[in-house]
Amino acid sequence: MTAPTSTATRPAILAILGISVVATLFLFWLIYVHPAADPSSLRLTFLPALNALLNGLSAVALMIGFVLIRARKIQAHRAAMLTAFAFSALFLVSYIVNHALHGESHYPQSPLRTFYLILLVSHILLSVVALPMILITFFFSLSGRIPNHRRIARWTFPVWLYVSVTGVIVYAMLAAARA
Repeated sequence: MTAPTSTATRPAILAILGISVVATLFLFWLIYVHPAADPSSLRLTFLPALNALLNGLSAVALMIGFVLIRARKIQAHRAAMLTAFAFSALFLVSYIVNHALHGESHYPQSPLRTFYLILLVSHILLSVVALPMILITFFFSLSGRIPNHRRIARWTFPVWLYVSVTGVIVYAMLAAARA
């Protein structure tokens, strides 16, 4: 079975990029424009911790997938990567609900604030880049375009891992600053 031609790939990639742009614009609107439904933060206050847990589990699944592909255990690698994708998808749903209810969080004045903001900005910018990269990487894998999958996965893996790990760090820093 031969992989479909490059021209057949273009519409799928454009669709993924379009979905990614719409999703990113929606998240920016939700976080920075939309008023919080529960500004007193009385409902579902566990969501930030759940988000950090899901990010952490995604990072663990990514590392397991990396080890498995290095050992050439393709089916186990695929299962680990689908697991990482599932944790990231659950994170995104939980993140949307959290921000719809509570709005954005602000780090208090502290000697660590500059480091926190630099980490947060890098996390946000790379998460915007990660979404289409992840979707394209999965598209190539699931459609049998393994050489293309390998090429982009080399870039997707570190970006996705960074976003997952820094998500946990951002949560931990914010929680510690508020404690």
